[in-house]
Amino acid sequence: MAKITINSERCKGCGLCASVCPKQIIEIDKQERNKKGYYTAACVDYGKCIGCAMCAMMCPDCVITVER
Repeated sequence: MAKITINSERCKGCGLCASVCPKQIIEIDKQERNKKGYYTAACVDYGKCIGCAMCAMMCPDCVITVER
């Protein structure tokens, strides 16, 4: 099973990762902001992650890691 990790303190909430996720399990969390004031990306269903790493490849700030 794949594991996705998002470094929320470095995330700027651009949403590019969410736009390329084939399972649509990444969303921008509008509940909480990081220390820089950005709403950040969050995985809403870790069990559905297939480990394709499209989110990590698309992230301009390299805040996402995917382990298989």
